[in-house]
Amino acid sequence: MSARKNLALLVLCAQLFLDSMDVSLMGVALPEMQDDMGLSAEQLQWIISGYAVAYGGFLLLGGRAADLFGRRRMFFWATAVFAVVSLAGGLVSSGGLLILTRVIKGVAAAFIAPAALSIITTTFPEGPERNRAMSMFGLTGASGYAAGLVFSGVLTSMSWRLTFFVPFVVAALVLLTVRSVIAPDEANEGRRPGFDAFGAVTATGGVLLLVFALTRAPEVGWGSSATVVSLVASVLLLVAFVVIQKRRNDPLVDLGIFRSRTLSTANLVGVAWACATIGWQFIALLYLQDTLHYSALKAGMAIVPMAASILVAVNIAPRIIGKAGLRVPAVIGLLLQGLGIFLFLRAGEDASYPAVLLPALVIHGLGNGTSFLSFNIAGVSGVANDKQGLAASLIQSAVQLGGGLGVAVGAAVLAGAATGGVSGYHHAFLAVGLFSLVGALASALGLGAPGGNEADTAPEEAVAPQQGAGLESGRA
Repeated sequence: MSARKNLALLVLCAQLFLDSMDVSLMGVALPEMQDDMGLSAEQLQWIISGYAVAYGGFLLLGGRAADLFGRRRMFFWATAVFAVVSLAGGLVSSGGLLILTRVIKGVAAAFIAPAALSIITTTFPEGPERNRAMSMFGLTGASGYAAGLVFSGVLTSMSWRLTFFVPFVVAALVLLTVRSVIAPDEANEGRRPGFDAFGAVTATGGVLLLVFALTRAPEVGWGSSATVVSLVASVLLLVAFVVIQKRRNDPLVDLGIFRSRTLSTANLVGVAWACATIGWQFIALLYLQDTLHYSALKAGMAIVPMAASILVAVNIAPRIIGKAGLRVPAVIGLLLQGLGIFLFLRAGEDASYPAVLLPALVIHGLGNGTSFLSFNIAGVSGVANDKQGLAASLIQSAVQLGGGLGVAVGAAVLAGAATGGVSGYHHAFLAVGLFSLVGALASALGLGAPGGNEADTAPEEAVAPQQGAGLESGRA
């Protein structure tokens, strides 16, 4: 890779590291925030959920805005908003304002993520370069999430406000370098496509309500009026969105993009992958703290070997993809991820970390990183440059929705278990682990064309990634 490309990738990965770290950075700090600001349990929950709902709801809009108005422009201004509200979050003294800053950060992240990923996919051509760049992108996300788990405890021990100030510093450094290392957006020749305002409203509203319902259902119940109304309204808005897209000349989402079997399969696999791994993570952290009585910091540190194995996997995965295409590593990765989850069925009231938990974590991480890179590359392969932002936002939306669904399923199984204790956790681990098998089956059937083509398999020249290509990053 050229020096300029490496610098651009470094800046993009730095922001992804920040986005990933920000997801996990709040965990240990929540009790301190609650005590210091007198937050209710409902307000505390929305410090996490507010970010997730906004992020998931605005991804499609963020991806299309990057295609229409310029990827570097969207990345720069969204990062600026992210930096400002991070600083504001560390200064406010009201619980309502604190939640508002988290919601705005979620919206900003929804514009940053597809812009960053589409800059990578349009800067690095399909083949070895893109595989290495995507690998670095994946590795950064895994590193950021693991760093957030560790730093959250360290920063909170000094002041919970540092969990907002540190992201501000990182975002400010990214802002200072964006314009000098990332190529300007290409001039838009001819007529600019119209902006589908009605499509944006119905899609954003539908996805927002869906993520909201999935996030709240474990707490208020699947049969509650809030859950039922949100789900029904979400379905109606999404149906309206599809009707609008079919009738517009310049739709927010060109539904023809789903004619690619590889892209459609990649999005389905992304949902299954996230259901399994994020649902498992939710259950596992509860198990470590409630059953094994780990402190929050110790629980975060216990997960670090899994993050380390993800880093190893996403660094090796491009070579496997180059030799075997996308289907084989996706299937093997999802099966390993599922095996790692199922191994938690051995965990009891006093499970040994070295003998029982550590092997499961490492196996899960290896499968997680391998499959993550495979379906992310598949989700943007064979897509025209002017649709890369859309393709990137679709795959990220799939992961976001899958995560919400996985947590909802895990929480519902835990709550509904006939017997409490470890047995309930075993049922929940089994439920989310099955999603990995669904993803493996979908990958086996849909990520390889019968005759093979450029969109479904990795190009031959991707066989041997060059030495010295850096590490890669992506949300774990």
